[in-house]
Amino acid sequence: MQEQQLTAMEIALAYHQAWTARDLDAALIHVAEDVICETPSGALTGNVALKGFMGPFAETLTRSKLLASFGDGDRALIMYDTGNRAVASAPAAELYRVREGRITEIRIIFDRLPFALSRGDVIRV
Repeated sequence: MQEQQLTAMEIALAYHQAWTARDLDAALIHVAEDVICETPSGALTGNVALKGFMGPFAETLTRSKLLASFGDGDRALIMYDTGNRAVASAPAAELYRVREGRITEIRIIFDRLPFALSRGDVIRV
């Protein structure tokens, strides 16, 4: 019997659902070992680095709401809003590239300002 291949969208949503449930090990099942992740603070390479980046944030989540999702071929895009004790609303978007059933590239976009303000950082314009 032939195993059904998941779509890029299904893989992205499974990854998102797992990390927002604070289960990074389950999330990383969907990620290639050599994943490349572009974040507002710089590039990360490898699923260990990705876990180190996402883990602390995932642990602080008090809520997560999926706002939209779209996928075609080997790409998927999701937009969501999260909250934690420090930041009530932190909207973000993630663009994924999937190859051979694993996420190989992630581009994360989010506004860093609410987090800076919650830490009391001085913001200059």
